[in-house]
Amino acid sequence: MASQSAFPKVGPHVDFPELDDRILDFWDSIDAFATSIESRSADSEYTFYDGPPFATGSPHYGHILQGIIKDIVPRYWTMRGYRVERRFGWDTHGLPVEMEVEKQLGVSGPREIAELGIDTFNEACRVMVNNTTEDWYDITRRIGRWVDFDNDYKTMDTDFMESVWWVFKELWDRGYIYQDFKVLPYSYGATTPLSNFEANLDYRDVDDPAITVRVRVTDASGPVAVGDWLVFWTTTPWTVPSNLAIAVGEDIEYARVSVPQEDRRYWVARDLVASVFGEDASIDTTAPGRDLVGTAYEPPFDYFISERADGAFNVITSPEVTTVEGTGLVHMAPAYGEADFLAMQAAGITSLVDPVDAEARFTDEIPEVAGVNVKDADARLMDLLDERGALVRRSTLRHSYPFCWRTGTPLIYKAIPTWFVAVEKFRDRMVEVNQDILWVPTAIGEKRFGNWLEGARDWAISRNRYWGSCIPVWECDRCDEQIAVGSREQLFDLSGTMLDDLHKHVVDLVTFPCATCGGTMTRIPEVLDCWFESGSMPFAQIHYPFENEARFENRFPADFIAEGLDQTRGWFYTLLVLSTAIRDEAPFQNCIVTGMVLAEDGRKMSKSLKNYPDPSHVIDAFGADALRAYLINSPIVRGEPLRFSEAGVREVIRTVLLPLWNSYSFFTTYADADGLTAHDLATAPPLAERPEIDRWVVSVLQSLIGSVNEEMEAYRLYAVVPPIIGFVGDLTNWYIRRSRRRFWSRRDSDDIVDKMAAFATLYEVLTTFAAVAAPILPFITEEMYQGLVRSVDSDAPASVHHTDYPVADHASIDAELESGMSIVRTVVNLGRGLRKRHDLRVRQPLHTVTIVTRSEEVKRAVESHSALITDELNVRTVEVHSDEAGLVDLEAKANFKVLGPKLGKDMKTVASAIAELGHEAIAALLDGGTTDA
Repeated sequence: MASQSAFPKVGPHVDFPELDDRILDFWDSIDAFATSIESRSADSEYTFYDGPPFATGSPHYGHILQGIIKDIVPRYWTMRGYRVERRFGWDTHGLPVEMEVEKQLGVSGPREIAELGIDTFNEACRVMVNNTTEDWYDITRRIGRWVDFDNDYKTMDTDFMESVWWVFKELWDRGYIYQDFKVLPYSYGATTPLSNFEANLDYRDVDDPAITVRVRVTDASGPVAVGDWLVFWTTTPWTVPSNLAIAVGEDIEYARVSVPQEDRRYWVARDLVASVFGEDASIDTTAPGRDLVGTAYEPPFDYFISERADGAFNVITSPEVTTVEGTGLVHMAPAYGEADFLAMQAAGITSLVDPVDAEARFTDEIPEVAGVNVKDADARLMDLLDERGALVRRSTLRHSYPFCWRTGTPLIYKAIPTWFVAVEKFRDRMVEVNQDILWVPTAIGEKRFGNWLEGARDWAISRNRYWGSCIPVWECDRCDEQIAVGSREQLFDLSGTMLDDLHKHVVDLVTFPCATCGGTMTRIPEVLDCWFESGSMPFAQIHYPFENEARFENRFPADFIAEGLDQTRGWFYTLLVLSTAIRDEAPFQNCIVTGMVLAEDGRKMSKSLKNYPDPSHVIDAFGADALRAYLINSPIVRGEPLRFSEAGVREVIRTVLLPLWNSYSFFTTYADADGLTAHDLATAPPLAERPEIDRWVVSVLQSLIGSVNEEMEAYRLYAVVPPIIGFVGDLTNWYIRRSRRRFWSRRDSDDIVDKMAAFATLYEVLTTFAAVAAPILPFITEEMYQGLVRSVDSDAPASVHHTDYPVADHASIDAELESGMSIVRTVVNLGRGLRKRHDLRVRQPLHTVTIVTRSEEVKRAVESHSALITDELNVRTVEVHSDEAGLVDLEAKANFKVLGPKLGKDMKTVASAIAELGHEAIAALLDGGTTDA
């Protein structure tokens, strides 16, 4: 009877979710995460920034994917000897939180919030944020992510907010902050303007009304006559009551048009006459747009007729006018369009009317639709135009339109006083700084993000909201003097008040005398865009510059960040803006950008549609390793979308985890049967004296290690996981299958040396591979490490994640052997395929397998491994031919689709010649040669 093995026996059956729970408890018992950090020198820091998710709701698959990547990379670099601190961050301010609290409190809009009390509203926001962290902690722990929740940062923390004030003050002192009256994307659902990049976060295809409107000329000269009609087209009927001008293109040719059975004469762009009036319309005369300038007209509505005194209701020019669609004449409502606003300014017309309130409802200035949302008022306004004889045509247009990324309401464009970061002043430098960042995939940084930077606009950073970092600007009520405050201490020096909370309902109570005129300095009402806060996190998370100056300098820029593709318009962008403006350098060196996780049907994941499985249920069913491997071994790490499939997670168990577990079980089962000890393994012959298959599997593993290190250093996760998974197949489907009998021999047999070589090789491979795969598959590799390493060596590191990451042993790599075995396996797979195609089971012996190749390398590999091939394919002999003549018949046909356009009438002749080519001629072509036809 064999003595007891040093390696605990594990069976072939495994419950991966139960294994996860056991490992999680084990990690907790040894404080594994903290130990992994503390065991590494502070002199070898690796900096990772955790992009703060909004502290609302539960984490979805996109968050889980990012969490897995943010675990894999820091685990790897920790095993490489670096100290990688990982603080979890929370984005606790802004619209996401406010929208949730409005629902909870049953309030909506600024009036109801003011009635409730901003202090009450903000404190409710604080409570809500503090109560939403449990779900995040649970799912983060379940997926195996090691991250510090105890030392997390929140954007609502006073220290964080004070650093945000410092960032703002730095920009102010550099001349990068200004206030202006501009037309901006406006969310009436959130009652606040948005930045241009926020407006790009949620575009949807919608059907909107498109109307063609005519207005009568009241004063004109040149080609236009009084009584003629100007015709314009718009997809925003709600803006027509605010019309103040009509724009033409200066160099566009316009036509005076007669329409059958009408006495009216219309003006439209000449190129659009037929599309507007049909083929029967006739052109009386034409003139360039510049000749129409100054033409006065009767507005479609007379609500603001008094604006005529300031130059309104005339034809002006705009470079934005085109003849792509519409009529070539564009209706100008400067309060609701940036191009309109700029064109009116260029024309010297200062009129501006805005009969729309903060919630996008018409005011009493438009009595017929007073109190009605602008979008809902379209139908009534079209009816009014029709009643006035101004409506020529109404239709529906399907187009892409921006929506508020938080409230889901359509955006409008609205002129509003707003605070800006003057991004355009340093935009070119941002483009240069971006070149210092390694983007994965490369195209994201060079094209998508790079192109966005080249067109970057000044950033609107003020929000007419409540729960956020206050814009730290105080303004005098007498002389309009403004001062930016960059710290609590500066505010104390000015006011005598030291604050421990920097939220609006507290800060707004602080006033102080104006140093210029003695008036009262009061804080402006706006708060900062929450993206400004997340962009400030490199500074604010450690309360820089008020504390930790040396620590910051050592940890900036970050070595690594990762987020989804949408953050090219979000966090990646705001980080770069603020870092370039303040530090003149990139805020991070390496960035992994992932695609979006979609439902299996290709649509966006939706709670209301219930078109995706609950992440917790997936982990409960399959375990975290399966989900990790499935997500990371997918197109999503190349920046492409992934249609999430529960079946895909299940397939990882079948093809990866179970085979790996069975390999581990195989070793422990036979080790137990033999009473194998660590001393026994030490008696195995050195690698150079072991059989070829041992040397092969070790060589493949060492090559894998070299490849993984190279790809991880380049942050190409998409090139890391496939070969790791592929090695499991090499190990189970080839090495163990081919070596199985070696483990069966008796200890007292002549094969004991070979047996120990097999045991030692499999042991070395399993323990080394456990370390290689640990960052990707942290649970199963920990189980293997405990059973194979800690069971026989109590002095070994307590966890596989505390070990050093393997470095390739180049002396053990035999490239020729790997290549030869790869050729042999290809031959075997082709042979098995032929058997299957002809319904010949492997059990049925055949006489000969013939391999046709002109490659000397293939020939050598086949001949030197002929015994292996005959065994695998159950044939007597292996023959190698360099010429397939006598085995195959070659014929050639002309590709008409390719050759037809080139040969024309000669095509039939050439096709016949190609069909007559003989075997040798075709073979020469296949070898890259030429032939005459």
